[in-house]
Amino acid sequence: MKRIFILLGILTVFLIGCEVRPYADFIVDYRFVQPNEMVRFTNLSDRATSYHWDFGDGTITSIPSPTHVYTSEGIYTVTLTAFSRDGNRDVATMTIEVYYTELEVTVAKWNSREVIEYIVPDASVRLYPTLADWDFETNMVVEGYTNSNGVVTFIGLRAQRYYVDVWHDFYDNYALRDWDPSYITTHQLVPYQFNTFLAWADYYPPAYKRGRENKTVSAKINQQRRTLLEIDVSN
Repeated sequence: MKRIFILLGILTVFLIGCEVRPYADFIVDYRFVQPNEMVRFTNLSDRATSYHWDFGDGTITSIPSPTHVYTSEGIYTVTLTAFSRDGNRDVATMTIEVYYTELEVTVAKWNSREVIEYIVPDASVRLYPTLADWDFETNMVVEGYTNSNGVVTFIGLRAQRYYVDVWHDFYDNYALRDWDPSYITTHQLVPYQFNTFLAWADYYPPAYKRGRENKTVSAKINQQRRTLLEIDVSN
């Protein structure tokens, strides 16, 4: 009888030792994204035969290494549950932060004191990726119009500098660009944050109503000036 108990004990230890316990783990390509950007999840779990993903927004899947797109801003907790063939489980979690990179542009009438005295509603605001694109109106990123508070907000932008073109029947920022390009240049946008820019614009009386063609003419003049000033002295 004693021998039977010993054998049962050895068998129990053996079975327990053979029990498989999984280890859940995963990585992502980006933990900070904008809405509608794809997130790729790479499963690094060990000793698991099946998986359950919960992306924190009501979406689940059993695909081992899935991708997912978040459509709304927020902080989401992703949970991976890894199961072994014995039904044991392990859990790994990670947070994904989803926010737009935004730029709010306020258009105001320029004055020498640079104090906001009048904001400009219904002004066209265009963003360009480079100063040359601004000059010649190429590769425009987006266009919007200011509201009654002189504000227009762009979302989903890349985190870079932009060159801001302002035009209204009686306002534009073309002379300011010629004076100092910093008047039309945003800072390097902070990714996944709310950024702001104050765009000054000169006022032109109705008798001097200007169109966007004024900017093109000015750009061509500036280009000629740069050409004349580029003198090769290397020889």
